[in-house]
Amino acid sequence: MEKLDLTDAEWRERLTPTQYHVLREAGTERAFSGALNDNKADGLYLCAACENPLFDSDDKYDSGSGWPSFTRPIGPDAVTDHADNSHGMRRVETRCARCDSHLGHVFPDGPPPTGLRYCMNSVSLDFRPRSDD
Repeated sequence: MEKLDLTDAEWRERLTPTQYHVLREAGTERAFSGALNDNKADGLYLCAACENPLFDSDDKYDSGSGWPSFTRPIGPDAVTDHADNSHGMRRVETRCARCDSHLGHVFPDGPPPTGLRYCMNSVSLDFRPRSDD
C-alpha cells in the first residue's frame, strides 16, 4: 500500500476543522454525536482522510458506547495499533495504516469471534454502500 504523507497545511486544507482535530490531533468526538454510530447499511467504512478501506459493515455491532464499533478491521494491513498512555489511561490507539490518521481505540471487551471492540470516531470514517453488482 502506498503511504500518504501530507504537510500540516495540506491536511488542514483537505479536512474540516473537526476532522482535523480527530484525525490529526487524536481528538475524540462526543459519544452518540457521530452520523455513522447508528448506520446499519451494508457497505464499507473508509478512512475520511485518505479513503483507505478500514472496516466492513458485516463486522459492525452496537456496543452501546456511542461510537461505531467493529469486531475487526477489513484486513490485517488496514490499521495499525499503538500504545496510548494519555489522560492517565492505558489504551491501544488505532490509526489508518495508509495515512497514520487517528481513528479511535481498540479494547479487549468485544463480542466473538475476536473479543475485540474497535471503537472508532464517526468523523474519522466515510461510509460507502456496497454495490449490488
